[in-house]
Amino acid sequence: MSPLKIDFVSDVSCPWCAIGLGALEEALTTLKDDVQAELHFQPFELNPQMGSGGQDIGEHLTQKYGSTPEQQLQIRETIRQRGADVGFVFNPEGRGRIWNTFDAHRLLHWAALEGQPGQQHGLKKALLAACHTRSQAMESHDVLLACVAEAGMDTVRARAVLASGEFAQDVRERERFFTSHGIHSVPAVIINDRHLISGGQPAAVFEQALRQIAAEETA
Repeated sequence: MSPLKIDFVSDVSCPWCAIGLGALEEALTTLKDDVQAELHFQPFELNPQMGSGGQDIGEHLTQKYGSTPEQQLQIRETIRQRGADVGFVFNPEGRGRIWNTFDAHRLLHWAALEGQPGQQHGLKKALLAACHTRSQAMESHDVLLACVAEAGMDTVRARAVLASGEFAQDVRERERFFTSHGIHSVPAVIINDRHLISGGQPAAVFEQALRQIAAEETA
């Protein structure tokens, strides 16, 4: 049986992407004897114009969505609970600031090209934890390099990538590809280039969809 190709389109700064990834991982573990999958992380920026220094998250959410501090607190608690369901720990105090994540996406692209199997996945998880569990500055090269080290990758090579514009065009092209194909919110999980599962779904939803798609692909 050929493995399913899964493109996980997401942004490091998206809490629902952390939840969705945890649920997808849980579903794949449950289905490990029936469904094989190759997971690829694809770029999407929620705030591509975010400048250096970031922005206060409360201010940002009010400007972007019109939400009140009370609504933001309620949503944060919902996110914390959904994260706990899939074993992901969100900082109960929140993130504090929103950061530009383009350099993180460049490193993820590099990991896909030059890393060992599973290292892009490991880097993605390290980046999500840095952002949402530890509330670190995701524009900081020191933070990004610590995530690279956590994933067991070459920090010297990663530092060179960060110091240059390497992979910038590649990331932009991938972003344009997915937005041109209708991806305007994340997480978006695309299976074998034609099946779409949108949003931070529970593990049971991923499990049912993957089982059905795998059966259709082998029919």
